[in-house]
Amino acid sequence: MTALPSADGNTWRAYLQQDRGSETIATAIVTPLLLMLLCTAIAGGRIVTSGAKVDAAAEDAARAASISRTSSGAHAEASEAAARSLNDQGIRCATTSTSIDTSGLAVPLGEVGTVTVTISCTVPLSDLLLPGVPGSKTMTSQFTSVVDAYRSREG
Repeated sequence: MTALPSADGNTWRAYLQQDRGSETIATAIVTPLLLMLLCTAIAGGRIVTSGAKVDAAAEDAARAASISRTSSGAHAEASEAAARSLNDQGIRCATTSTSIDTSGLAVPLGEVGTVTVTISCTVPLSDLLLPGVPGSKTMTSQFTSVVDAYRSREG
C-alpha cells in the first residue's frame, strides 16, 4: 500500500510522477489495433492466395477444354476441371461461374485455334469480423490454351 502524500512538495511530486495503471491503458489501446492488423493481414493473404488458386483453376480448365474434340465436351470438361481444381486446392467460393470460348475448336484441321476459359469466384471475407472489410471479394481469372492443330475434331 502506498502512503498518502504529505504536505511537503517532494512527496506530492513523487506521488504524481508514478505511472500506476499506464501499462493497462497502453494495453487497452494497442490490443485492438494489433488484432485489426492481424485480421487485415489474414484478409490480404486470403485474397492473394485465392487469386493464385483461381488462376490455376482457369489454366486447368482451359487445358481440359483444349484437348476435347467437341464444343459440348469442352464445356463439360472445362467446368468439371475448374470445380475439381478449386476443390483440390481447398478454396471455398460462395459463388462460381465459368465462361468458355470454344471457337478455336471450329477452325479447320491444320490451323491453330485457342480455347479461352474465364472463371469468377466470390471469396467470403465476412468470417474475419474486421470492421470496414467487405463481406466478399470476387476473383476473376482468364486463361487461353492452344488447340493442337493436327488433332481430329468433330463438328
